[in-house]
Amino acid sequence: MGKIKFNWNLEKILGISAMSISFITLVIFIYQTNLMSKQNYLSILPYIQVSTSNNPADNSFSLRLLNHGVGPAIIESVTMIYDGKPTDLTDHNNEILPYLISLDPTLDSIQNYSIATLNKGIAIPANSAYSFLEVKNSQKDYNLLTSALFRLEEQGLDYKIVYRSIQNERWMVSNTSDGPVKLD
Repeated sequence: MGKIKFNWNLEKILGISAMSISFITLVIFIYQTNLMSKQNYLSILPYIQVSTSNNPADNSFSLRLLNHGVGPAIIESVTMIYDGKPTDLTDHNNEILPYLISLDPTLDSIQNYSIATLNKGIAIPANSAYSFLEVKNSQKDYNLLTSALFRLEEQGLDYKIVYRSIQNERWMVSNTSDGPVKLD
């Protein structure tokens, strides 16, 4: 059998070296692009939390969505669950108080309140709060709302809020989760 003989010369060595350097550069470029993509996703990560503010001295109570993340959170859906029955908040004009009144009609007598809708598509900017139910300046209304909410929670009132980032990553937060749970 004949032996294959390589004829190495300076041109072949330089050509192979140039191709090797180009290949290594391509691998590094792909790796850096992957890192930049991951960094971009992390730089717009919303982190929603439902917060209650209860101040008996001022007779004020509020429910708010806080976004502790670094990007906007866009609401997709709000589902309330009571007695094992899920109800989409759109059935109540995306407002929490009409839903609560459907569970406890005595709440219909609350007069000093402000509400905001939790419509699909509402964007909550990073490091901001969105108040969707507030009662203040009335001891009667404060006592009525707080006692009804406490009683309903004891009876199993739950919520699930699904939201997404501008990168279309989806999360769900509920009163039974320790924080946002990534979906998909």
